[in-house]
Amino acid sequence: MTDRMDPPNPGRRRLIAAAGGVAVIRTATGESIQVAEPPPADPTKVPGGPATPLGARSPFEQPTRRALGGALSFTPLQDLHGTITPADLHFERHHAGIPAIDPARYELLIHGLVERPMRFSLAELKRFPATTRTCFIECSGNLPLQATAQTTPQSLAGLTSQSEWTGVSVATLFREVGVRPKASWFLAEGSDAAVMTRSIPVAKALDDALIVYAQNGEAIRPAQGYPARLLLPGWEGNTSVKWLRRLELSDGPFQTREETAKYTDPLGDGTIRQFSFVMDARSIITFPAYPLSLAPGWIEIRGLAWSGRGRITAVDISTNAGRSWTPATLQAPVLPRAHTRFRALWRWDGQPVVIQSRARDETGYVQPTRAQLDAARGAPSGLFAYHYNPITAWRIDRDGAVFFAPGSDHT
Repeated sequence: MTDRMDPPNPGRRRLIAAAGGVAVIRTATGESIQVAEPPPADPTKVPGGPATPLGARSPFEQPTRRALGGALSFTPLQDLHGTITPADLHFERHHAGIPAIDPARYELLIHGLVERPMRFSLAELKRFPATTRTCFIECSGNLPLQATAQTTPQSLAGLTSQSEWTGVSVATLFREVGVRPKASWFLAEGSDAAVMTRSIPVAKALDDALIVYAQNGEAIRPAQGYPARLLLPGWEGNTSVKWLRRLELSDGPFQTREETAKYTDPLGDGTIRQFSFVMDARSIITFPAYPLSLAPGWIEIRGLAWSGRGRITAVDISTNAGRSWTPATLQAPVLPRAHTRFRALWRWDGQPVVIQSRARDETGYVQPTRAQLDAARGAPSGLFAYHYNPITAWRIDRDGAVFFAPGSDHT
């Protein structure tokens, strides 16, 4: 018998590397770990990986949320393109963890000032005519008051994300149960351990409220309210109650903990602003931003703008700390109550500068400076303030280093 050489077998390690750019190796202690493998010098000479049941990102693209305190995670705004947030990068805010809910046992109760109290299963909700819309959700406390120069766009405003949502109109369900004329508010209640509850005007339900069960073409993720959540476009995120289990109609607000002790706005005159639902117009430059370093030359300033009042109509850019402004270009489509991309071409000459953006919406509202907000409401204190949307700024030093400029939004 003569020796023969079999054709080379790429083996499991090669196939895994080709499919995902990682390999599993065993350490001296017997532990199995994943390590990144360099791609082949010429991918046309190596068989690629097979089709898989679930797609994966390239190992060279690893955007991640920033988790904080177990109840918050921030979307990496600086790593994203366009306006849709991947579902696994949508920001999180929950008050007692993420409940595990069996969709086969899910029910939504609608009762109170209605003619026909009813329970709806998830399958029954999906039998109603579906509505799809693209809009943002934003936590009302989406700005750290103690931000430092080493603050990224993610940490500065990462408690906002945008998805394409699909579900049933709340107005459709209210017609089904027969809402009585005296009903002017409803209570939305979640089935998490916090039993999150908020009072919502019926007028909002009849306008554009949805009960959604799909996000970006798939079932909504558990952290976003699976199997169904309330969606109130343009309103503070906590009103879009997740894991929704009950709607109760009434002739007035219910004055729950989350709208009395929490989610109210202290004002400078000692009063409290309650039911400040709408998220005002805001913008943020996502490029250039900390921790980037630039070289002199042409730069495209990019960012996001949004308003809970309607469409963004303009974004202005300043490259001299707010002394003058020039219009940026808005990227279509410009949708109501939705993130809008803006961009502006600018040539940096290598001198220290402060760059800013400010948004305006179709109601005529213009994003204010921090000084203007503080003059109207009083300076906030603590870690976060609700509905605080000042113009923010980035400082570019002579060496090209970019930092957040917390003191430059008083201009």
